[in-house]
Amino acid sequence: MKLGLKLKSAESKSLRKTLLRTYIFLLLIAIVPTIYSIVVSQTHIRQYNKIISNVSTANRINTIVEKEIPAELWNIICGKKDVAEGRQYEMLNAITADLSTMLSDAHVPTSQAKLEVANRANTTLLRNVYDLTSQITQGSSVTENELALDDIRTITSLFSDIMQDFIVSESESAAKTNASIKNTSIILTALQLIITILAVLISINSFITVSDAIEKPISDMEKLSTKIANGDLEARIDIPNVEELDGLAKNLNTMTGQIDVLIKKNMEEQKKFQKAEMKALQAQITPHFLYNTFDTIVWLAEEEKKDEVVKITKAFSDFLRISLSRGHEWITIQQELDHIRNYLTIQKIRYADILNYTIDADDSLKDVKMIKLMLQPLVENAIYHGIKNKRGRGVLEVSVHYADEAHTKVSFVVRDNGAGFTKERLAEVREELATSSDDSEKLTSVYGLYNVNKKLKLYYGAQTEGLIIESEPGKGSCISFVIPVSMGDS
Repeated sequence: MKLGLKLKSAESKSLRKTLLRTYIFLLLIAIVPTIYSIVVSQTHIRQYNKIISNVSTANRINTIVEKEIPAELWNIICGKKDVAEGRQYEMLNAITADLSTMLSDAHVPTSQAKLEVANRANTTLLRNVYDLTSQITQGSSVTENELALDDIRTITSLFSDIMQDFIVSESESAAKTNASIKNTSIILTALQLIITILAVLISINSFITVSDAIEKPISDMEKLSTKIANGDLEARIDIPNVEELDGLAKNLNTMTGQIDVLIKKNMEEQKKFQKAEMKALQAQITPHFLYNTFDTIVWLAEEEKKDEVVKITKAFSDFLRISLSRGHEWITIQQELDHIRNYLTIQKIRYADILNYTIDADDSLKDVKMIKLMLQPLVENAIYHGIKNKRGRGVLEVSVHYADEAHTKVSFVVRDNGAGFTKERLAEVREELATSSDDSEKLTSVYGLYNVNKKLKLYYGAQTEGLIIESEPGKGSCISFVIPVSMGDS
């Protein structure tokens, strides 16, 4: 925009001066091939050095596997060393690390293939060494240990052959790299000369022909941008019939039309979002829940149960603090658990005879961030549609744990032993959760679940499957979801 304003107020020659400075710059960048040739040469040299390093490492590994490891194991079998004093695992771990480094440095497919075979042989060797040390520890006979050692020597011999093949392959690769360095230097030198000549010719030709061709279209585009900035989204630019600028002119016209559409769409989405937000709040704090809570406080006060009045009032206050917060959308898992703990404290006082609950969470997850108010609708659904509709005492379980060994995902599970869903009703619920936002007003009892599922898809996208519902009539229901470990929005 600054460039456009400058061109608008300047004389026609100003664009020519700009182009002149541009093509002087093009002449200067003719030296880029020289820099590029240096970079490419250095790349080849680094590859060559990696090959030398790999060969050296391979020779060292070969010596360790073929001689040192069998010797170390023989000393253990003979009783010269205890299993715990042996260096066999230290050497094997060092070999594993070296193989991993070599595999990352090897770029030739044949070398990579041989290293992968060597890696598998090393794994086999490690397993056999472990088996040998285990049977020694368990008091096996010398004959048995010698037989196991013979198997290990067979593996080390195979490993040695593989490494020899790898060394030969790397040596051939080194020769090819050396030849490539020479050829590349010649080719890059020739390319540098050609690019320099072409840059000079293009600069002269462009300075003469392009300046006149683009001055008017650029001025028209600057005027169009000014109209758009002033809110005139009906403005359009004529196609200049200049190959380099036709696409830009068409895109500007398309962009102007899309901005108009997006503004209208955004206004509509804001209306829908506000409506959904109000409905979500209604799903989380229903008047029925508020009335029942206040009624409970009243009859507890009438019966002079001061401790329980304080308990339920504090729980209700803490519950509202998070529910009605206009702060950040992201809270910690600990805060989310405190929120449902307050909710369950209130419900426990009301349904003491029919409700028991447990909350089980991994302590290391307490500071992980998540979108707030995800569990309360699930807990509410379990109480009102599960536990209240069964005979006898109901049990509600909330658990939060890592969903994978790598600790990259968190699993949230709300399980009850209530009435459960019939197959038909379960199918209806799943279908309603999958409904589009345009049909969300048709939802009834599952709006809280729909809201949670919608928020999961909105904030986590493909990183979550949304709500997973499992249920059997008379046995209860289990609603769960998985989200990635994230520190969330600050």
